[in-house]
Amino acid sequence: MAQNKRFIYFAFLVAFVGLSAFAVIYKGKKENDSFLTPLKERKGVMANTQEWKKVKSTAEGLFAQLKKDPNDTKSKLLLSQVYIQEGRVTGDHAYYDPASLKVLDNILKTQPNHFEALCFKATVLLSQHHFADGLALAEQASSQYVGNAYVFGLITNANVELGHYEDAVKSCDKMLSLRPDLTSYSRASYIREIYGDPKGAVEAMKMAVEAGFPGLEQSAWCRVQLGKLYENMGDTANADMQYQIAISQRADYPYAYAGLARLAQDSKNYDLAIQYYTKASSFIEDYSFQEELCDIYRLKGQNDKAEVCAKRALEILVPTGTDPNLPGHGHYSDREQAYAYLKLNDYDNALKHALIEYNRRPGNIDINETMAWVKYKKGEYKEANDYIKVALKTNSKNPTLLCHAGLIKIKNGQKEEGITLIKKAWGINPFLPAELSGESKTAIAMN
Repeated sequence: MAQNKRFIYFAFLVAFVGLSAFAVIYKGKKENDSFLTPLKERKGVMANTQEWKKVKSTAEGLFAQLKKDPNDTKSKLLLSQVYIQEGRVTGDHAYYDPASLKVLDNILKTQPNHFEALCFKATVLLSQHHFADGLALAEQASSQYVGNAYVFGLITNANVELGHYEDAVKSCDKMLSLRPDLTSYSRASYIREIYGDPKGAVEAMKMAVEAGFPGLEQSAWCRVQLGKLYENMGDTANADMQYQIAISQRADYPYAYAGLARLAQDSKNYDLAIQYYTKASSFIEDYSFQEELCDIYRLKGQNDKAEVCAKRALEILVPTGTDPNLPGHGHYSDREQAYAYLKLNDYDNALKHALIEYNRRPGNIDINETMAWVKYKKGEYKEANDYIKVALKTNSKNPTLLCHAGLIKIKNGQKEEGITLIKKAWGINPFLPAELSGESKTAIAMN
């Protein structure tokens, strides 16, 4: 669940505004509408869909209205959703996140307590992993309107990422009571997963899928998350079914292809896995696809290609030519960079970025796992054990986490506990990553 989290923050966006997507091509600016940013044409299969035609047709009227009246707040809010949704669909957040923030800041400049503008800005900030700032804006908005489910979803997201899990449960329950739908069910699923209830997580995500409209990106995203849950439980048949359905309902959905690639990798069909990841990358350039390709090329003994993919993952996470005062393209990606550096065996840079992220949110179990694993790779086993204890505090049954914990425990002389954790991980999911599985088998054999 750690990957592609920005999709979690946008999963319920369309339901809130009552729109599936908007877009527009703008070819000129005036001084009084300088907050407008021209949109890009979609590429490939996405440029030939009926959805895109409807998007442009609808949004042209919206943009024309803003050119006519730059002070139309309602149209500005809708335009901000254009940018957010296009970033979600195309993966070009480096372009569309700043565009949305520019519009929202234009509203907040004269209306600092505008409820929708605060909510939508919080949405973008959370997608950029600015969790504390996003939480502050969401709480500011909720103080004005306590009966809105969307804002409680934002508060849930922020509290999860900051490691405030009890607060996240409370806000998620509030959201569910106000609006039980795709957005709230998917939130509940993630929290159940965090608290070690994978079957409950599957149940909630099934409800999210059933509540969604087939073909919408948000619905496809939920179905892929359901597939991932099945993957983590070792149920490859159900995982495959969910990915296939996602592609049938939303043609060439890249994250469904990534799911099929993982299943192909599990069955050691590495060439097919590479084909799927390559196809997914042709639609959306996501760092995680490159990291997974890195692992596959290593398994094939093609280390030169593996290193190219690892370096490309870093380039995607921190694109060049951006504002030097911003982290990459405005998105905090230090945890992701830490893992990317680990794949290059650059443990010092991995620790540097893991620490940066840890200092932002020391209570989060994912970043504590990251810190633990980096310390383990550096041979600093005692410190690794301190971090892994925090990572285990919610009783998560994520098999990779359990396997990491087991290896760390063994290195700290807690052999029985370590072996138990590793075997528990295998019992949940026998298809752990090959490198991790091999290291675990060696550790057990030697102890």
